[in-house]
Amino acid sequence: MSSSQNELPCAEPLGDATPVLGATGGRGPRGDRCAAGGSVNTTLLNRARGGDEPALAELLERYRNYLMLLATVQITDRLRTRTSPSDIVQETMLRAHQNFGRFRGDTQPQFVAWLRKILVNNLMHSVEHHVLAAKRDVRREVSIEQIGAALDQSTVQFANVLADQVEGPSSAAQRHEDAVILSDRLASLPAHYRQVLVMRHLHGLSFDDIAPLLDRTPGATRMLWLRAIDKLRELYRSEA
Repeated sequence: MSSSQNELPCAEPLGDATPVLGATGGRGPRGDRCAAGGSVNTTLLNRARGGDEPALAELLERYRNYLMLLATVQITDRLRTRTSPSDIVQETMLRAHQNFGRFRGDTQPQFVAWLRKILVNNLMHSVEHHVLAAKRDVRREVSIEQIGAALDQSTVQFANVLADQVEGPSSAAQRHEDAVILSDRLASLPAHYRQVLVMRHLHGLSFDDIAPLLDRTPGATRMLWLRAIDKLRELYRSEA
C-alpha cells in the first residue's frame, strides 16, 4: 500500500489518491481529526446538509482511510493488476460529493452506510469492466453484506488482539465506528507495520504466506507483527 503526500494530522492516508474536491484536511487539533464518529463529524454532516461545500469535502476526507481499508480487503489480486484501492476510493468520494443531494439520512451511521453502498457499486462496476471473461453473476462476488461482514469481522479480530485497549463492539453502529477509528490508527503506522497487520488480520494470511511477500523469513515476519501490535496498542493508549 502506497502512502499519500497529503498528510493528515492524525494519520497518513492509506491510499495514494489526491484529496477530494478541495478538502481542507487538517485544521483542527489531532484529537478532533481522529474523532471519526464524534461531535466534529456530526457538526460537519449537519453543515453539509445545509449546503456547506467545504464542510462536505472535509467530512468525506475524514472517511478516506475507512474506505481505503474496505477497498483494500475486497480487491482481489486479479483485479488489483487493473485498478487500485485508491482509484476505487477516489471515485467513491467524487460520486458521494456529486450526489450528496440524494442522501436522505441525518446521522453518521446512515452516512457511513451510504458511503459503503457507493463503494460497493464502484467495486461491482470494476469487476464487471475488468473481469469480463468470468461467466458468472459478479454481484455474488461483491456485495454490501459481504464487505460489511468482512470488515466487521476484521474489527472484532483486532479488538480481540487489543483486548486490554479496545472494548468489544456492542452494536452494528459501534462496530462501524470502531472500524473507522481502526482505519485511522492503521494509517498512522509505518508502512511495514501496516502491511503485516493487514495481511495477517484482514486477509487472514499465515506468517509463512506473508514472509515471501515482505521478503522476510517466517520468524522475522512474526517478530515484525509483534512490534506492529505493540505500536498499535501504544496508539490506542495514547488516544484513550
